Amino acid sequence: MGNNIRVLTDKCVGCKMCESECPFGAISVLERLEYNRRFELAVIDLNKCSYCGSCIRICKFDAIELRKYEVQSEIDKSLYRGVWVYAEQRHGKVSNIVYELLNKGHILAEELGTFLSAVLIGSGIKSKAQELIERGANKVYVCDDPIFVEFQDDPYASILTELIERERPEIILMGATNIGRSFAARVAARIHTGLTADCTSLEVDTVTKNLQQTRPAFDGNIMATILTSKHRPQMATVRYKVFKEARAEVGRNGEIIEYKVDTRTLLNRTKFLSFVKNIPNIVNLSDANIVVSVGRGLGKPEGLKLIKELTECLGGAIGASRAAVDSGWISDMHQIGQTGKTVAPKVYIACGISGQIQHIVGMSSSDIIIAINKDVTCPMMQIASYAINGDLYEIIPNIIKEIKLSEST
Repeated sequence: MGNNIRVLTDKCVGCKMCESECPFGAISVLERLEYNRRFELAVIDLNKCSYCGSCIRICKFDAIELRKYEVQSEIDKSLYRGVWVYAEQRHGKVSNIVYELLNKGHILAEELGTFLSAVLIGSGIKSKAQELIERGANKVYVCDDPIFVEFQDDPYASILTELIERERPEIILMGATNIGRSFAARVAARIHTGLTADCTSLEVDTVTKNLQQTRPAFDGNIMATILTSKHRPQMATVRYKVFKEARAEVGRNGEIIEYKVDTRTLLNRTKFLSFVKNIPNIVNLSDANIVVSVGRGLGKPEGLKLIKELTECLGGAIGASRAAVDSGWISDMHQIGQTGKTVAPKVYIACGISGQIQHIVGMSSSDIIIAINKDVTCPMMQIASYAINGDLYEIIPNIIKEIKLSEST
């Protein structure tokens, strides 16, 4: 058996009797402002609540309801339909990873014979809904309220949970970003389903409708495919640059559904203080069109000067394997792979990188891969679009020379 407890907002008068009675400190009576009217309302922290019923017995207004329900080992999967993408945004700008998820989500929806939807949560962001439709969404659920002006785990998780319980999608995709990682697990726990984090591949079995969620495991030494076979929805967070972005189809039609938010029911245990931008000049590998990466084959830290010169000539960014970072030649901000960043540039140049699976999962989506290595049999040389067998200290100076010659002419 399971439990579900809630405050009936039309009956609660904010008397604080339940707050003082709760032995676990799970109830807070908070002041709310709605339509220029101030009132107080009891809010239950489900992470602390033990469902003991003390608050129900003390409440004179019958404003707290405890319902028991049977936890099923399997649910009726036929009740769940549709692929959802959480459209992460910050200050009105939709994250690029959303367009990648819409691309993959569209493919999965077509294979399942269903529709693709996006969920957009924020303040003053309704205008972004059409952009999501043009990128492939059939429907966009918009939760637009001042309470969502800045990302905070509690209200965002609460409203997404409400939507999921009402609409019942079968698949939910979110970016493996700071925001996605922060509250995806909260949502999965509330709706009693599984969550596979940091996926690098998604496929669907059209017979069972199970989402095959693949991610590196055991420090990247193996690739594990995980199924959520007994529960719905199936949730996954996906790393940036794993999939290509969906192309925009200007004028594409779709349905925009505005979801009315009852802010009185949203728990929020934090207070937003300020937004601090990223420190300038931090390496932005994920957005670079050209990445030049170094590995153990560099041999010595002095060789990094040559790599920097090549990178500057190409107007790219410097990446590195874990071996180069562990050797102390370059900072971990440059690390690419399972324990670093995921990139998908137009050109990826691997200099002295053998190509272990931990590194390959972080750059295999690159359009063109150029490998420079003495070992012609190493994995990186095998997957490369162009493999150059030889000493990087002989090859790279010649490349730089040719680039400068072509620029001068």
